[in-house]
Amino acid sequence: MLFIGQFDHTIDAKGRLAIPADVRSRWNPKEHGSAWFAVPWPDGAIRLYPEASFEARAVGVLPETLTPSASQSKLQILLFGASARMEMDSAGRIRIPDVVLEAVGLGTEVVIVGCGDRFEVRDRAAWKAGFKDELATLPALLKEVERGHGA
Repeated sequence: MLFIGQFDHTIDAKGRLAIPADVRSRWNPKEHGSAWFAVPWPDGAIRLYPEASFEARAVGVLPETLTPSASQSKLQILLFGASARMEMDSAGRIRIPDVVLEAVGLGTEVVIVGCGDRFEVRDRAAWKAGFKDELATLPALLKEVERGHGA
């Protein structure tokens, strides 16, 4: 499933966030899994991955050894220890744990941004204030990625 668009949403007092209706209408639990994974990110966003997608990507982070290097171990602790698995309720909402919300400092007014393979949940006011400037960087980002430096 391709995640596109921007959706203004709120996180309620219980930490619940509604997944956009368009996505819910196309959601196939057999293909995508029955849950979402939330990963707090250093830039103040929460990355939301469908269960199947998150698990497929996690394989690349997990070394096939019982003795990972210090860097591998720290990466695993930060990624998996801070992440959360969340089932959608009957209203299409997920409950983002307080620890994840606090880690990135998100309040109640958010925007859900499609990023192709995932959604990102960001502060709405900050997103709207900076979006035009970010959009202006698109040509430079395209050149950087084409040269192979944007990975």
